[in-house]
Amino acid sequence: MQISEETLDDVQVYKLSGRLDSNTSPDFEKILVEALENGSRKMIADFKNLDYISSAGLRVILKTTKALKRTEGTLVLCAMKDYVKEVFEISGFDTFLPIVADMDAALGLAQK
Repeated sequence: MQISEETLDDVQVYKLSGRLDSNTSPDFEKILVEALENGSRKMIADFKNLDYISSAGLRVILKTTKALKRTEGTLVLCAMKDYVKEVFEISGFDTFLPIVADMDAALGLAQK
């Protein structure tokens, strides 16, 4: 998996490509924990090029969401392929996580 990071205004954007699974989720978690420790409170995960997410990947997303909630921060997910989005729907994560169609919508939501 590849992760690219950028900051748009005060929003941390993470673009993931490949597979977010038990082998790669620790790397993503380390990046997110470091961002939280450095004061990041607005994050976007761009899943446009993500091909697969496992329960280990979902755990990282859940852990980050909980940490951000404690600091009134937000994590917005965007640009999911249908089969990746289905994993979020089946797991029920779509009921408490904002999932939007594209980066523009994600930025608008994250900056509120």
